Amino acid sequence: MVPHLTTALTGPLLALERCFLERQTDIEQWFRSQWLEHSPPFYASVDLRNAGFKLAPVDTNLFPGGFNNLNAAFLPLCVQATMTAIEKLCPEARNLLLVPENHTRNLFYLRNVARLAHILKLAGLHVRIGSVLPDITEPTTLDLGDGQSLLLEPLIRLPGGRRIGVEGFDPCAILLNNDLSAGVPALLKDVREQTVIPPLHAGWTTRRKSQHFEAYSEVSRSFASVMGIDPWLIDPMFDVCHDINFHERSGEECLATRVGALLARIRDKYAQHSIDHDPFVIVKADAGTYGMGIMTVRDPSEIVGLNRKQRNKMAVIKEGMEVSSVLIQEGVPTFETVDGGVAEPVVYMMDRYVVGGFYRVHAERGRDENLNAPGMHFKPLAFESCCTMPDPGCEPDAPPNRFYAYGVVARLALLAASLELDRGLPLDGRDEAVEAELRG
Repeated sequence: MVPHLTTALTGPLLALERCFLERQTDIEQWFRSQWLEHSPPFYASVDLRNAGFKLAPVDTNLFPGGFNNLNAAFLPLCVQATMTAIEKLCPEARNLLLVPENHTRNLFYLRNVARLAHILKLAGLHVRIGSVLPDITEPTTLDLGDGQSLLLEPLIRLPGGRRIGVEGFDPCAILLNNDLSAGVPALLKDVREQTVIPPLHAGWTTRRKSQHFEAYSEVSRSFASVMGIDPWLIDPMFDVCHDINFHERSGEECLATRVGALLARIRDKYAQHSIDHDPFVIVKADAGTYGMGIMTVRDPSEIVGLNRKQRNKMAVIKEGMEVSSVLIQEGVPTFETVDGGVAEPVVYMMDRYVVGGFYRVHAERGRDENLNAPGMHFKPLAFESCCTMPDPGCEPDAPPNRFYAYGVVARLALLAASLELDRGLPLDGRDEAVEAELRG
């Protein structure tokens, strides 16, 4: 189910929305058939870009960190979806350990952890928060600055060595809200008797964006064949360049060549669909989040001519990890604005359900730039009346129908993540992909 929302949208994305509206029954039946074959991730968020002529995901996060940005009216949806997800993954679960990122000074992130813990508690779980941060050596209460507080406790190995928890708390399941950018902490290795959600191979230790978008292209082609549309309308083209070293300027020529080839493919598509727009691509680290290691490129020469500041920006991402592989993704301009700033919708899902969303807004960025950058703010989407499906009595770009289109494309990305995780899971259920990475 997709919420009926009040939005602040403008934009001409009518043909695709009309198609989704007219084929809504077929779409939902198609999704049901897919979920019979694939298990959705526990949760995910998807960044979308609405260009007016296409609507596509540009990033899928399997450790979403913005639950505090959802309107409080979404809580019932979140709780219901959480109950469904827990019953499927760990039906006997009573105690759950939440493992967050090491951002003890980021109040916005900590409020996300508090909101997530609140949702889990409302779903009927005893929740404690176990930190892998070395500085947390005893239970530590953090003031969140909004009247809330959060208790972090040191994560420990329980007797027997195959379970983890916190002092006096033996959880049935471990929920990671830590994307493992810096690798898998020692305490999370060799956990054999508890369900770890998401699995370790969903983290950036092994996951790659190019693999996700390869799976997404497969999903979008299947969906587009049913809908009778060009899959390009919902799928950003991409390429990947390995063995790049921005500090040493090695691999620049290869990257520039691939950028030029992708720009040419985009121009061909623009010509096919009579689109009058200058193409661009986004070059970003093939692993990692937080909007780091990203640049907009309009001509291959821009790659070869990077100055020291630009190279330093691209060379290192979260946790100081060096970039050696980059995704070259078709740039999808956004035609949406909120409060006078360029905006993009972010859709949140738990299990297979859309549970809310918000706009990422940046008043100082352009329509063809990354908005996940300092200076951004978030605009929660609010309920207009109740939780419904699209309204066929309204125009295709009416708020409930526009958001339904968002929900469809976001769920396609969620399905792609399901394929991605299925293919990375060994037959015996162990995270051998992670173990191989750790072995070097």
